Amino acid sequence: MNNHSNTGHAGTTRSNTQKQSASLRTMDIVSKGLSRRYRAEKRFRLYGITAILLSMVFLSMLFISITANGYTAFQQTFVQLDIFLDPDDIDTQVLQNANYQAMVKNALRDMFPDVKTRGDKRQLYDMVSTGAAYQLQDFVRKNQQRIGSVVQLWVPADDDVDMLIKGHIPRDVPETERRIKDTQLSWIDRLLEQGRIEKRFNTTFFTAGDSREPELAGIRGAVTGSFYTLIVTLLLSFPVGVATAVYLEEFAPKNRWTDIIEVNINNLAAVPSIVYGLLGLAVFLNFFGLPRSVPLVGGFVLTLMTLPTIIIASRAALKSVPPSIREAALGVGASKTQMVVHHVLPLALPGMLTGTIIGMAQALGETAPLLMIGMVAFIVDIPGGFTDPSTVLPVQIFLWADSPERAFLERTSAAIMVLLAFLVTMNAVAVFLRKKFERRW
Repeated sequence: MNNHSNTGHAGTTRSNTQKQSASLRTMDIVSKGLSRRYRAEKRFRLYGITAILLSMVFLSMLFISITANGYTAFQQTFVQLDIFLDPDDIDTQVLQNANYQAMVKNALRDMFPDVKTRGDKRQLYDMVSTGAAYQLQDFVRKNQQRIGSVVQLWVPADDDVDMLIKGHIPRDVPETERRIKDTQLSWIDRLLEQGRIEKRFNTTFFTAGDSREPELAGIRGAVTGSFYTLIVTLLLSFPVGVATAVYLEEFAPKNRWTDIIEVNINNLAAVPSIVYGLLGLAVFLNFFGLPRSVPLVGGFVLTLMTLPTIIIASRAALKSVPPSIREAALGVGASKTQMVVHHVLPLALPGMLTGTIIGMAQALGETAPLLMIGMVAFIVDIPGGFTDPSTVLPVQIFLWADSPERAFLERTSAAIMVLLAFLVTMNAVAVFLRKKFERRW
């Protein structure tokens, strides 16, 4: 009896010991697995932080490069001339017929009387922009009482002189390796000593249209064209996109056809933008015969491109409204239309506006679809309406980037800075609206 009892006790002890050792082995395995998972999680976090830091470094390099090349475009070099407004050459009845270019050249020759040869005179005249004659004409039109006297007028310098003053053209290289000649350098130094050359804020960059001369080129025409194009895009894409999202999310039956429509909308959001340009070329220009290079057609094309983005964002905003809002509205006797218009839509509107602003920011930066409908044309005049020939800011940047002059590189970077400022502002407005009106359920 005692032997049986001792044997059973020993068996129980061995069984407990085996269970304890098995439990210890299991805990060891679990601990090793946990430590591996913790190490993997730390590596994953490290990879994420490294990716964020690398992206910030690359973005910083991009912004620094653009700013370094473009900030000098916000200043322009001007030359002071003493111009005699000869009454024999200026007819007060027909001011535009006067030879203002000759008056500018006479002023330059009076300042440098030692310049005699035809080649030297040509180099002397090239130091001042061709826009000086138009500036003088505008001055005379506003100050006709000054005719017959000598006026001191600050006129824009030629782009090569401007680049030299800003330090983009080195002085310490042979004459054959720079666009400024040695004689022109000596004349520029004399003007600097006399205080007749200075840099001023470049208002022309913001108030003028495009020009073949870099010192006369501005972004106002392109910005105005972008404004008109985005107005057309907004007036068409927002109501159509919101209406489509409301119908698909709240009223459309769930069947095969609506599934096909939803899949196609999602696919259209990933279609390359140039395809929309080809569609606009085929439909709006070739089929309907609308004029080329106008904001109206550009707005139609960008509407097609932004509609999928607005529809998807609007549907997501509608889905974020809790079902209890719908049930409560229907429970108190509201119709389905009243429920959507008075209860669901106001709550989803902030998300819809956010998606619309993001879509408009995407449209603002597009170039390819507008190239296909002719908005790449050289437009000097400021567009005055939706049917006037115009270009947009991204296309203007594209045109300037293809120009060989160093001054156009400067203005290209400056225009990119302006475009980035618009894009950052629009995205900041979208974030502000989402934070201000978004509700947490």
